Amino acid sequence: MSATTKEQTGNKKAPTPGGKKAANFVIQGSILAIAGIVVRLIGMLYRIPLINIIGKKGNGYYTSSYGVYNILLILSSYSMPVAVSKMVATRIAREEHQNSRRILRAALVYATVIGGVAAAVLWFGAETFAQLIKTPFSMYALKTLAPTIWIMAYLGVLRGYFQGTGSMVPTAISQILEQIVNAIVSVGAAALLFRIGTSMNQATGATEYSYALGAAGGTIGTGAGALTALIFFMFLTMSRAPERRRLAEADVSGRRESYRQLAHTLTLTILPIVLSSTVYNISNVLDNYFFGQGMDYLGSSEAAIATLWGILGQYQLLFNIPVAVSNALSSSLIPSLSRAVASGNREQTLERIDAAVRFSMVIAIPAAVGLTVLSAPINNLLFGSEDNLTVIRLTMAGSLAVVFYSLSTVTNAILQGLNHMNVPLRNACISLALHVAALEAMLLGAKWGIYSVVFANILFAFFMCLLNGAAIARIAGYRQEYRRTFVAPGVSALFMGAAAYAVYRLIRLAVPTGAADRRLWLVVQVLPAILAAVVVYGVLLVKFKGVGRKELSAMPGGRRLIPLLERARLL
Repeated sequence: MSATTKEQTGNKKAPTPGGKKAANFVIQGSILAIAGIVVRLIGMLYRIPLINIIGKKGNGYYTSSYGVYNILLILSSYSMPVAVSKMVATRIAREEHQNSRRILRAALVYATVIGGVAAAVLWFGAETFAQLIKTPFSMYALKTLAPTIWIMAYLGVLRGYFQGTGSMVPTAISQILEQIVNAIVSVGAAALLFRIGTSMNQATGATEYSYALGAAGGTIGTGAGALTALIFFMFLTMSRAPERRRLAEADVSGRRESYRQLAHTLTLTILPIVLSSTVYNISNVLDNYFFGQGMDYLGSSEAAIATLWGILGQYQLLFNIPVAVSNALSSSLIPSLSRAVASGNREQTLERIDAAVRFSMVIAIPAAVGLTVLSAPINNLLFGSEDNLTVIRLTMAGSLAVVFYSLSTVTNAILQGLNHMNVPLRNACISLALHVAALEAMLLGAKWGIYSVVFANILFAFFMCLLNGAAIARIAGYRQEYRRTFVAPGVSALFMGAAAYAVYRLIRLAVPTGAADRRLWLVVQVLPAILAAVVVYGVLLVKFKGVGRKELSAMPGGRRLIPLLERARLL
């Protein structure tokens, strides 16, 4: 596979930084980011009744099963949207519409084979996987997730194709539809199967069937949601078939790739992304394994291990919301960057790298500060009246991971967009080795328990940021700007955090506690604090020149803010 060097990025002049192409890249990423946040919020909200139904132990089985499922998903279809969007975007940039159409067909065949194999591995290996991670009753949840892997393979291809054409809207709509169905079915199925499991407990004298089957019910919604999204894309694909046919017939590029060539290129594109994503995401499964083995060695019971892992899952719910922005931005960045590289436009390539890094940090840094200062009320609001001390402390201790995971996700996408697929893989292997060593030292040496997992994950993402940043500088000749990207958002976020915490404490003192309306009482505390945080951060970010007219113009709704900021003499 060819590599993009400083010279290969070309000498054509890019459009102005505030031009339509730059704006479209950020807008498309913002659309997907908004959808990603909505999806995470729905996911967080439905997990509240789900956890209330299946309990922390059931949530431990639920979280453990997803660790295994995610690895097999990564190996089979997680990289499909990235690989397909990259290949399609490159060919559309060269006006090879017949080849872009053929990529879709070749990728669907690939999805049929690899998705079926992965589904079979999970179904028949469920019991073995459950034993390995020291949660044998997660076997039922693993089995119910097996068909979902096959569905996700097809869904990944179709999402990638439409992303490659430059539109993130179909993916955004499908993600929201998928999550709505997921939420409804998950809660309903969990409640039903938990009752069935309770009856089995009474009949057999066991204690775990209610938690295990409840967790399995929670995973059924994942498959139902994925199937809904796939049906949506099938209708969309069929409705766009005449347009694809017209473009293919008008193709005058003169370059035709056989299905054999495309399958070969697809494999070469997917393989390094799969390996990189596997290493990058396998840390969760390794954490699960080493944590289970380590705590077992230190004398903890399987039930205690499952409960602690379930609490970690609660922390990850909050953590995943701001990181979703970087995931969405990466999905938009890869095809956009691939088009810039394919057209030989070095200036546009560097401009998009800078925009992606800055945009991700503008979101991630204040999110990390917000999770730190409002950890207690947010967790208490989400997870009810249970003892949430551990998850509150985990959220405070692990909030910095939001910044490093967001940055490492974006820099991975940059390297993939620059055609250097193997670099993230190498960097992830190095970071993973350091991560495992740190985890073992903190778990068995320092005996920090579940906090060892959180701190080790922060180190993993931090090492990825360092290694990826050095690689991007070497490959693209990119030099990171710090003041507007890190300093301005960081200083603004510190003032924001102080303001949010002050508002929260003042309301807490002013509003008497109502035990009967505890959630409403928490909402009254949290919402004004969040609103104050948004206003303070936005004003200071503009005041400290973290964003200006160019960046605001490229953001959805940003142009409407410019006159207001000018009247306030902030611009």
